Amino acid sequence: MDPFGHPDLQRLGRTLRHRLDETLDAEQDAARSVAIRRRTLRDRFIEIEDRTATAVVATSDGQVHRGRVNGVGVDHVSLIDDRGEVVVTLEHVVSVSSR
Repeated sequence: MDPFGHPDLQRLGRTLRHRLDETLDAEQDAARSVAIRRRTLRDRFIEIEDRTATAVVATSDGQVHRGRVNGVGVDHVSLIDDRGEVVVTLEHVVSVSSR
């Protein structure tokens, strides 16, 4: 008889595999939560750019810009809309959402 084919070992293997899967899921959830908490405004714009979504950006001077993220720099974001390109410095961003 194959010692690795013993029913007790098979049951133990399934249990350990299940626990490992649960542990890996919990670790991934925790890592995702940490990443979201540490995400910067720049990271948010990069994410919007990657999704090719439309960004809605309100600035400290009261303007609202809507457009596709064309590029993200260290301290600014470039948006393209029907009227052309607008560059907004990140320090002037009050809020950002995407659609």
